[in-house]
Amino acid sequence: MDEFVGKAYRLVLRRDPDPDARAWAESLPRAELIAELVASDEFTLLRALDEAVDVAARARAQDIRPRELNAPSGTDERLIEIPWVLARYRGEPRVLDVGYANAAPAYLDALAAAAPGEVVGLDPVEARAQGVRSVVGDVRALPFPDGSFDVVCCISTIEHVGRDNRVYGAGEERDDSGIAEALSELRRVLSPNGRVLLTVPTGAEEDHGWFVQLPVATWRRLFAAAQLEIAEDETYELAAAGWRASTNDAAGLRYGERGPAASAVYCVELRALEEPPIGAAAADAGAENGEGG
Repeated sequence: MDEFVGKAYRLVLRRDPDPDARAWAESLPRAELIAELVASDEFTLLRALDEAVDVAARARAQDIRPRELNAPSGTDERLIEIPWVLARYRGEPRVLDVGYANAAPAYLDALAAAAPGEVVGLDPVEARAQGVRSVVGDVRALPFPDGSFDVVCCISTIEHVGRDNRVYGAGEERDDSGIAEALSELRRVLSPNGRVLLTVPTGAEEDHGWFVQLPVATWRRLFAAAQLEIAEDETYELAAAGWRASTNDAAGLRYGERGPAASAVYCVELRALEEPPIGAAAADAGAENGEGG
């Protein structure tokens, strides 16, 4: 029975059973255990995520960049973030996923399946994911040369940089410049035509210790300061009917106000701004100071 319980959990919920749940699972007849797992909220969310990943795959096949996505009430922001990002991936060979260690397996499986080359996963903790090469490191000091990646995916990760990440198996710190440093590093490792597909919680400005929530306007300023240009963006918020596109950038929404997690999420595609030619910056500064012929 012990072997069957493990197989049932991995088949239905795609994970091993928790130690506390194993005794309960082993007390049930096999058919009843399967029925309980399929009826669970966890399986319902997995099924919804599978459907979201399928939406993204169809969009890529048709070269569509879907907007105004939706997801049911009672679900978290991943059902918006994951299809938004995956639908915009276009098969570039060099892919980096930042924060992969705690990502949904369905997302990583879909990204690895869509990528013609190797997907590199960067995280401060070691983790294994099929189809992903694990690199332990800090996004504020990426262990890669300039221009290493064509696409960087960063789903609900950058808001945790420089914060108390013990819940994820990493350390506790308070680095208020961490997000800005991380964005600069993402820009550095982009190829000349590379992109960052990034999502973050948004709404009212809040510091939760293990992450920060910032308004859309603040995120845009941080992107600009890192020489990252917004190619496309969209804000979603959780309403009574579920997740819908926001008409006011989710202004003032508090984290957890409308559900157990984020009340709103900001999805954005970023491209590296071209740096001015050598000497151009000095010439511009001289012009501003009234210098020159």
